[in-house]
Amino acid sequence: MAVTASLRRSARILLCALLAWAALAAPATAQQATTESFDPLHTRFGFELRTRWGQRVAGDFPDYAGELTVLPDGRHQVRIVLATAAVQVADSARYTELARGPRFFDSARYPRIEFLSEPHHADVVDRGGRLRGKLSMHGVSRMETFVLAPAACARPGKDCDVLATGSISRGDYGLDGWQLALIDRVRFTLRVRLLEPAR
Repeated sequence: MAVTASLRRSARILLCALLAWAALAAPATAQQATTESFDPLHTRFGFELRTRWGQRVAGDFPDYAGELTVLPDGRHQVRIVLATAAVQVADSARYTELARGPRFFDSARYPRIEFLSEPHHADVVDRGGRLRGKLSMHGVSRMETFVLAPAACARPGKDCDVLATGSISRGDYGLDGWQLALIDRVRFTLRVRLLEPAR
């Protein structure tokens, strides 16, 4: 009996020791996701359309939110939210009103355009390549692909902008206004830089 009780005590002590070791070791091995915000001084989001007779119509989204998340496995994920009520088209008040109106972005019903990338390896930002993700606009969500340009510096997003472009079909999202005047494709341009973490 004494031997059995002693073995039980030893087993409990060993179990407690293992649990304590696991609790101490876990913070050293588990990685937390970290998030970096966009730098508003350098970040720009724009779009471009073409008329049926070749005129270029360019606009931008001055009101946005976005972040880069570094996931626990080291991959990156980008989230972008654009406010359609703030969209600007060149210096034209008329074109700006039309872009915000019910026959195009319809900002009263659909105030946001959102893009959430698939997790991707960090080196795609250095060498350039395809960035795939879910684009939600005008009540429709679809998978789309943007193309990242090769980095122009050793620390893209910190010392130089990350550049990306992507072309989508207006018809896929029900942006079917002005079909007689505008071609179907909309080209988005992204120029992103990240805020340096506070020290």
